[in-house]
Amino acid sequence: MLSSDNKFLSRLFKLITIFGIVLYIIIYIFFNNDPCCTEPTSLSRYTELSPYHDTNISHLVIGIASSSKSWRRRKPYIESWWKPNVTRGFIFLDRAPDEHLPWPSSMPPYRISEDTARYNAFNMHKMRYVIRVARVVEETFNAENGDDVRWYVFADDDTVLFVDNVVEVLRKYDHSKYFYVGMPSECVGPNIKLSFNMAFGGAGYALSHPLAKAVAKNLDLCLKRYPTLYGSDEIIYSCIADLGVSLTPEKGFHQIDLYQDISGLLSAHPQSLALSLHHLEGLRSIFPSMNRTESVNHLMQAAKADGSRLLQQTICYQMHKNWTFSVSWGYSIHIYEAILPTSILQVPLETFSPISRIRWPYMFKTRRVLNNSCEAPHVFFLHSIVTHVGNLLETVYIRSSEHRLSTCSSSGNHTANHISEIRVLAPVRKDYEVR
Repeated sequence: MLSSDNKFLSRLFKLITIFGIVLYIIIYIFFNNDPCCTEPTSLSRYTELSPYHDTNISHLVIGIASSSKSWRRRKPYIESWWKPNVTRGFIFLDRAPDEHLPWPSSMPPYRISEDTARYNAFNMHKMRYVIRVARVVEETFNAENGDDVRWYVFADDDTVLFVDNVVEVLRKYDHSKYFYVGMPSECVGPNIKLSFNMAFGGAGYALSHPLAKAVAKNLDLCLKRYPTLYGSDEIIYSCIADLGVSLTPEKGFHQIDLYQDISGLLSAHPQSLALSLHHLEGLRSIFPSMNRTESVNHLMQAAKADGSRLLQQTICYQMHKNWTFSVSWGYSIHIYEAILPTSILQVPLETFSPISRIRWPYMFKTRRVLNNSCEAPHVFFLHSIVTHVGNLLETVYIRSSEHRLSTCSSSGNHTANHISEIRVLAPVRKDYEVR
């Protein structure tokens, strides 16, 4: 006999299967059991009807704020996503790099920031370099402002951008109008300190061509008007607000103002395109068996295979075993030995800690990590990706550590302890292509 909860979930699952957009994913667990999953979001089917659907990667110019001290250390993050001879843009340094070493071809061309001495009389910022970094917007615009430029994207040198997804998102918007696209911080504290309506620069943000032109034209005035603001992104936000433009939020930009292990956050990524990850340098490796550089490159392999699915959470049920699967495609799979509703699984496990110690630190709800066999997941991380005949992608996930808890009683003694590997088959999207 199924409990009333299980009957409800069973009916709901059938409705989703019948009326929803069903993702053809097969999860192989020893005997080829097949939990069904709903389709992650893909903007292509919507943006192909947009008047701006022809926006592609060549229409973007990217400005990266860096320094002579940090770029070497953070070079692997930039190299993981930069596409030589494809992506357009510059990395801005405070002074020239070592003249005896050739500039890596795998990096964006560098530019030396213009002298900011003329601002010294009114520069009262806590961090003296913020004027130089804020001016990256103007200097990027001045360097590339041709008729073929539709968007300017700005980020830090420790930001990992999923550029094809950024292109896909920007195709929704009219690049001939004023648009300011980004996201606030995940934590309440930084938003209180700066603004809840500001795109944080580490997460990255995009300005349409006419807005970037207006900011560049008015930047000197803004710098004189705001001589004490904390960061360069706060200066740019204030300039944009003074032009009467509000933030257009996109959930895929991630500032990551968090500490320790963000696997709980990434394993419950909303069904929106992943656009960026910031601050990875100060966090634990997102794949526990790899160092930070290896982890980023490993995730980028999944992004290159199918960035439109990357990280988006898909929830599946295997009713006869009372198991629940939470799939963060290209990153992790969680198996729960109980039927857990979507409303719970969409709440990230709090494997991390906040950047600020206040009572309600996050901009989202979290779940505690419990030693309860019905609520603690078996955790598997991406191991490899294989392309099959017929445009099928196979992603292989392996167990991260031994699950030492006893079997959940509600699963009817169907333990998942014996599972060491999970294989997921998914068709390559016909509506997704690298631009």
